[in-house]
Amino acid sequence: MSGLSQRRLARVLKVDRKTVVRKFIFLGFYSYHLFQMENRIHPKAHTVQFDDLETFEHSKCKPLSVTMAVEEDTRRILGFKVAKMPAKGLLTHVAKKKYGYREDERPRAREKLFCDLKELVEESALFKSDMNPHYPPDVKKHFPRGIHQAFKGKRGCVVGQGELKGGGFDPLFSLNHSFAMTRANINRLFRRTWCTTKIPERLFLHFAMYALYHNLSLIGKVRTVKSTLKGASLERELPAG
Repeated sequence: MSGLSQRRLARVLKVDRKTVVRKFIFLGFYSYHLFQMENRIHPKAHTVQFDDLETFEHSKCKPLSVTMAVEEDTRRILGFKVAKMPAKGLLTHVAKKKYGYREDERPRAREKLFCDLKELVEESALFKSDMNPHYPPDVKKHFPRGIHQAFKGKRGCVVGQGELKGGGFDPLFSLNHSFAMTRANINRLFRRTWCTTKIPERLFLHFAMYALYHNLSLIGKVRTVKSTLKGASLERELPAG
């Protein structure tokens, strides 16, 4: 959760890389289980910000999207989903020629995310996002009484590398700041790195560990959850998304 790759972690701890991989998978499942339970402890959110963070698996011709929602006041991560998406821009023709057709899984990922948010967010909550035309129907479908506000995207500042915006007040600061923190703490999301995701499911597990660490430690609102989580069964199957 602090920028180390799995290979470097094995070197620092003086263990085999296979050991790190096995522990990574185990802790990923366990963290997602605790992440869900810890989120249920809090009161339901009244204002939510959501959007997509883009990365890739193995090559920029195979992009991935991480749809994430955070509570505006606390920057607490409420949920996230990882989805495959087709390449766009100048890489479109190269990607199709090299890897063939790539399905856009983002609509299905947003569907699953909003289903998860129903027990964490008030029915009449305020949702904030950028001006993606697909977002308003998703909010209306799952939160008929909710209010959706869309804001025009702003140019990123140099330090934030795209997530943190320059030019005054950012209405989506809580979300963009949380995205910037993931870029700073998850090695495979660094802007310039050779530690890329090879399996999308592993990105999901890595995000699960970070989300739990983010909520319990990084946002400065550490809570004791031992009594609530005591005796919780561990779900060993990979969660959908």
